[in-house]
Amino acid sequence: MRLIAIAACTALALSACKRTETPAAPATPAAPVATAPAPAAPTSTDPPHDDRNAVAWVQTSVEYKALSEQTYRAAAEQLDKALKEKNWDALVPEERGNAPTGLKPAVVMDVDETVLDNSPYQARLVRDGLDYDEVTWAQWVAEKKAKPLPGVVDFAKAAAAKGVTILYISNRAEHLKDATLANLRSAGLPVADDSVFLGLGTFVEGCEQNGSEKNCRRKLAGQKYRVLMQFGDQIGDFVQVVSNTREGRDQLYDEYNDWFGQRWWMLPNPTYGSWEPALFNNDWAQPRDARRQAKRDAPDSAP
Repeated sequence: MRLIAIAACTALALSACKRTETPAAPATPAAPVATAPAPAAPTSTDPPHDDRNAVAWVQTSVEYKALSEQTYRAAAEQLDKALKEKNWDALVPEERGNAPTGLKPAVVMDVDETVLDNSPYQARLVRDGLDYDEVTWAQWVAEKKAKPLPGVVDFAKAAAAKGVTILYISNRAEHLKDATLANLRSAGLPVADDSVFLGLGTFVEGCEQNGSEKNCRRKLAGQKYRVLMQFGDQIGDFVQVVSNTREGRDQLYDEYNDWFGQRWWMLPNPTYGSWEPALFNNDWAQPRDARRQAKRDAPDSAP
């Protein structure tokens, strides 16, 4: 719509600047010239896709690239300190069932929008006016086309060279494991073996998983490894979210504020996340328009 408006304004501007010399009167009246009516500008009653600006920002802005790069560079500078301090641990006490001392070091990384960039999939949804669904998502994962985020390959390789195992705790379902590992390897990420991928549905003895929460899988990682750092794009990648409300999420942020930039490293993801349903009471059964209205009502316009 912006292009149409610009074109219209340009046409008006040019017509205003055109020379308007008065022609000489013709000897005989000229027959009227039939002209075709100008085509009407296309209109659409559909509102813009919620993720249009977010996807464009991720794919085109240097600011997004810089944020990702600087996050991984800063983490690399912190890694040696974490290795030297034998009690250094990035798991919250509730998820650390055993002492971390003497365990092999590891780094826990989420996959989507933390290691691999899935913005082309999001761009397809925007183009086609669709929402996420498991079928189209599985098709995208099977293509194995996701590219690594800026800086992540250098960080992961440097960590692996220091003897640190890279663990991938992802909410990709277990049946997508093979395609995911293949994509990680083709993107240049270190994958020690298939066991480093802990997807949604991973069985953890004595721990009942709540939906897509990762606390059970983090506990499983902690049984074998001293977790030096965690990387993610959502608060649930680091700690269990008991109350997914704005207040509950703010409480977690305040409680673990000094862990960010030390033990926890957050990547920007404006396209989706648990922050979104927190705006409409986590009720995806609501009509799309109702969810959109809740999101429109959420920002503070400083009245």
